[in-house]
Amino acid sequence: MSVHRLTLGDVLDEHRRGRPRGTAVVDGDVRLTHPELGDRVDRLAVALMAAGVGPGERVLWLGQNSFRVLELLLAAGRLGAVFCPANWRQSADELAHVLTDLTPKVVVWEESEAVEKARGQVPLNARWVRSGEEYESFLTGDGRALPGVVSAEVDDAAPVLALYTAAFDGRPNAALLSHAALVAHSMALLHVRQMEDGFTFLACGPLFHVGTMMFTLATFQLGGTLVFTPAYEPVEVCRLIDAEKCTQAFLFGPMIDGLVQANAGGAYDLSSLRFVSHSPEWDAMITVDDSPWCASKMGGYGQTEVGGMLTFLGLGMGGAGYAGRPSPLVHVRLLDADGTEVAPGEVGEICARGHSLFSGYWNRPELNEAKSRGGWHHTGDLGRREPDGTLTFIGPKLRMIKSANENIYPAEVERALKSHPAVADAAVIGVPDERFGQSPKAVVVLAEGASATAEDVIEHVRGEIASYKKPREVEFTDAIPKRGYTPDYDALDERFGGGAYPGA
Repeated sequence: MSVHRLTLGDVLDEHRRGRPRGTAVVDGDVRLTHPELGDRVDRLAVALMAAGVGPGERVLWLGQNSFRVLELLLAAGRLGAVFCPANWRQSADELAHVLTDLTPKVVVWEESEAVEKARGQVPLNARWVRSGEEYESFLTGDGRALPGVVSAEVDDAAPVLALYTAAFDGRPNAALLSHAALVAHSMALLHVRQMEDGFTFLACGPLFHVGTMMFTLATFQLGGTLVFTPAYEPVEVCRLIDAEKCTQAFLFGPMIDGLVQANAGGAYDLSSLRFVSHSPEWDAMITVDDSPWCASKMGGYGQTEVGGMLTFLGLGMGGAGYAGRPSPLVHVRLLDADGTEVAPGEVGEICARGHSLFSGYWNRPELNEAKSRGGWHHTGDLGRREPDGTLTFIGPKLRMIKSANENIYPAEVERALKSHPAVADAAVIGVPDERFGQSPKAVVVLAEGASATAEDVIEHVRGEIASYKKPREVEFTDAIPKRGYTPDYDALDERFGGGAYPGA
């Protein structure tokens, strides 16, 4: 065993010794200290091992937020395995893709029509464990003895977390993040957010999203308290902030507005929340935080593949570039198509390497080779180095729509559109949306002799992919302008009102 190793399990074991009375997780009636969490993780690791999970095998979670997500991640990490919390809002077809692609040994799931349907579509040699009583029985097992430490010789460079993202070709890919990468990103975030002892994070955003997961893991790294709630619900979020004295939560504009409305009468004390200034009403309810992270309004540039944030505006406040400067644990270059660094003021692809970067995509050797060419991770996004050294994010090389806090890839929506029997061709653009920043609009060519309404098309897409990805508008046209084999998105934007893309 290397003396330089630091896995997530090592972090947990240190908290068991150093914080024996500290509360690790809160979830409804469940309250666990660090030693209690550690004992459950050890039992779960034994149960997973008995179910055939070993180094490199995958464990899948299909459900809403739960403390069990953290338990499964840590238990899989004990065994050198990989844990994936999948997007529970996906359609049955999308979930079937995840099952087929990931081929997990164990699936822990919450009951839903989409999961039931996906399970029926994919013959999988896996142990299915329903969350709740069945999970607790699975964890308890047959009374087998608990080992003092359940672990193989796990290298901290081994992948431990898989998050689906980057649907470049219409299907998402699972980005693999190692123990070492997660620890490194947590340390950078701890520094910029100025997280201190007693930090309490409310995981009210989706744990399949790197934005929620990165704060969950940074809080875990610090030995703080994690409060879980199944999903964002304004009144319940207000109650939990008050009851648990939460320091931070996963929130952005519309979610904050919902909390202001829910707490208009002042029923809940939200002053423990040290957060970003947003509006006079919000600022009066909370404690406006002056850390670099909050003072910069959580600015910067990131993606799942870099563990969350690659750059922080908090490290370059007052600079010309509104993405700030890189995390202290990464190295960033702006490269042209030949792999040559471009001069300050010129646009190039944002490329990076360093401790917090991912280990590649699961089962995508060709994509991995392309994305890591020349020894750099090629993000697929464009940026510019300003004269003062700060960075500006320009936008994706492959166009992406940002609706609220969700990334929507046109190729994925277009694939769903083209599966409609009346659709001959389709393209998707992003149009400005006052509430969500952008919303997807479909431009559709109907097959000869076929007919369909906008409502027909939208409902079809809703059945194929997650509802938030469906177009909110449909325009019918005679032909999709092309550049080679791909849609001419600039021409479509000009004709149909596209705009407000990330970085624009």
